[in-house]
Amino acid sequence: MNDDHAPRQTSKCFKTGACGTIVAAVCCATPVLALALTSFGLAAVVPKLDYVLLPALLIFLLLALYGWKRGRHHGEHPK
Repeated sequence: MNDDHAPRQTSKCFKTGACGTIVAAVCCATPVLALALTSFGLAAVVPKLDYVLLPALLIFLLLALYGWKRGRHHGEHPK
């Protein structure tokens, strides 16, 4: 990978991780996803949401931290 693209990819990595963390946290903390799935007739899936949302939250949080740390290493501060 060319080093010229590292700051741009770092920022993209950080933004993707941050957005994913926010979406997963909102879906974990509020009944929005449960109501949406129930309205589509998928109420049986609701009890198993924690098996998907909590690992997704952790993965996106780690991705955001990786992008932030990599941005600091390259002298870029993600916005």
